[in-house]
Amino acid sequence: MSRAGAAGAVDAPATDREPPPAGRTPKRGRRRGDRPRPRRNLRARLRRDWPLLAMTAPAALLLLVFHYLPTLGNVIAFQDYNPFVGDDPLEAFLYSEWIGFGNFEALFRDPLFWDAVGNTLTITAFQLVFFFPLPILLAILLNSLVSGRVRGFVQSVVYLPHFFSWVLVITFFVQMLGGAGLLAQEMRQAGLEPWNVMTNPDTFIVLVTAEAVWKDIGWGAIVFLAALAAIDPNLYEAAAADGAGRWRRLWHITLPGLRPVIVLLLIMRLGDALSVGFEQFILQRDAVGREAAEVLDTFVYYQAIATQQWGLGAAAGLFKAVVGLLLIVTANHLAHRMGEQGVYSRS
Repeated sequence: MSRAGAAGAVDAPATDREPPPAGRTPKRGRRRGDRPRPRRNLRARLRRDWPLLAMTAPAALLLLVFHYLPTLGNVIAFQDYNPFVGDDPLEAFLYSEWIGFGNFEALFRDPLFWDAVGNTLTITAFQLVFFFPLPILLAILLNSLVSGRVRGFVQSVVYLPHFFSWVLVITFFVQMLGGAGLLAQEMRQAGLEPWNVMTNPDTFIVLVTAEAVWKDIGWGAIVFLAALAAIDPNLYEAAAADGAGRWRRLWHITLPGLRPVIVLLLIMRLGDALSVGFEQFILQRDAVGREAAEVLDTFVYYQAIATQQWGLGAAAGLFKAVVGLLLIVTANHLAHRMGEQGVYSRS
C-alpha cells in the first residue's frame, strides 16, 4: 500500500473502520446517561460482611430497645395518661383518654415552662461562647508539647474528672468555694467578708459552666486531638520552609484542618440546646433558688413527674425533641452553604 493510501486509512472516519472481532466488545468509559452497573446481590454482600454485621448487632439491638421502641411512648403527650388504667402498660396506653393537644396548651400557658426554657437557652448560649472553644485550645496545646511523657501525664490529669459523678464534682466545688470552704476561710483570715459562690444566684451560670469545664474539658479534647493527628505533617514542614511562623501555621493549617470537626460538633451541640443536664442542676437548685437553676429537665421532674402529670412531661420532652431537630436541620443547611458536609450530606 502506498503512503497516501496508508494515510487515508488512518484518517478514515470511525464508521469506515473495520469492526472489532466477534465476541469482543470495545472498552469505553462511563458516560452521562448510562445506567449504573448492577450492585452485587444481597446474598453475596451478606456472605462477605457477616462478621461486621455480627459485631454491630448487639449495639443495634440496644439502640432499638432503649431508643427507638421508647419513642412510641410519645403518644402519652396526646393523652391524659393514667398508668393505673388496666392491668398492664399496654392497656394504659389503649384506654387512657385522648385529649389531642391539650397537654401542649397547658404547657405553653405555664409561665414556669417559659422561665425554664429561657434559663436553658441562656446557659446553652453562655457555654457555647465560653466552654465550647476550650477543648479546641487544650487539644492544640497538648499537640504542641514535644515530650510524650509530659503530654501523657497532662492528658491523664485532665481526662480523670470526666469519670467523676456530678455529686462528687459539686462536693469538690462546695469544699473549695462554699461558705465553709477554702476560699471563705482564706478571706476570713485576711479580714474580708467571705463570699459564698455556691449560693449566689447572680453567678450561678458562671458556676455551672466552670463545673462543666473542669469535668469535661479533657474528654472533649479527645476528638480534636484525633483530628489534629490526621493533619499531614508535611504541610507544617512546607509552611515552615516558606517562612511561616507558628501563628500563621496555626491559622492556615491547624484551624482549617479542625474546621470539619468543629462544625460537626457545633451542630450536634445545637441539637442539644434544650438539654443542659439534669443531675448537675437538681443538686444545686435548692441552694440558689428555682429562678436561677430551673431548666427544662428539672421543670419536667418537678412539674410533671413529681405531680404525676405524665402527659405534660411527655409534651415537654416532645417539644424539646422537635426544637432540637429543627436546630440540627437549620445548622446543617447553613454548614452546606459554607461548603462543609455537616452531620449528613446532601442527597
